[in-house]
Amino acid sequence: MGVIMKVTYFPGCTLKNKARDLDEYGRKSAEVLGITLEEPKAWQCCGGVFTTANDEIATKLSSVRLLRSAKDADQPLVTVCSACHNVVKQTNHAMKNDIVFRDRVNRYMAEETPYNGETTVYHYLELLRDVVGFSNVAMAVKKPLAGKKIGAYYGCLLLRPGKVLGMDDPENPRIIEDLIVALGGEPVIYARRNECCGGYVSAESPALAEKNSGKVIDNAAAAGAEMLVTACPLCKYNLEKYSSKLPIVYFTEILAEALGIKEEVNE
Repeated sequence: MGVIMKVTYFPGCTLKNKARDLDEYGRKSAEVLGITLEEPKAWQCCGGVFTTANDEIATKLSSVRLLRSAKDADQPLVTVCSACHNVVKQTNHAMKNDIVFRDRVNRYMAEETPYNGETTVYHYLELLRDVVGFSNVAMAVKKPLAGKKIGAYYGCLLLRPGKVLGMDDPENPRIIEDLIVALGGEPVIYARRNECCGGYVSAESPALAEKNSGKVIDNAAAAGAEMLVTACPLCKYNLEKYSSKLPIVYFTEILAEALGIKEEVNE
């Protein structure tokens, strides 16, 4: 497949440290699908969590700098982690729609040209669906995931708040299931695919995190899933920590596997 476009790519902290293989799966897969990922220099943590307080700007400045770097490169910004995507997309929405917040940020940054939320922000999943097209992804598959019953786990941050992120229906999403179909697998729908795994309370209340994760995995297994696929490294870690009933994989891993390049990353 020829080059479709160049994008500014933000891998985030986890995929540059503890989960480097998941980042590499995404990079190699993008090359196959005609997307050039250009990582900005000297990026910082997105902030980890989007603080809803209107007077809190310090934790959002790194995301604004990231968004501005994509604007300066005249490229869309692509994220691969649902938590990073949530922070960056909500920050961009605030810069576009909250006049007071935007003014405070731009005065603080003191750039010659203000940033007003011009950058288009994609999650990698949206890039596959809306730019590459799942039909083209399917045509690039070399090793279909035939016979694999896979449950999509969305968690808290990928889809909500729905009106800001705008990725899919937050109550009845299809984007990961449609990717699974494109890769030749069989998606399994189960009731708790949008429920919290307990990742953000795991330090404060391990028992609650274990309870939440167990409910998700038990529900998926009861529906016939043989594995779960997620787009959040924290969810992946949390689900793996508290249960061994099902394998938990990142979406970039099954993408690389189906495209026939997973072995290249692992060499």
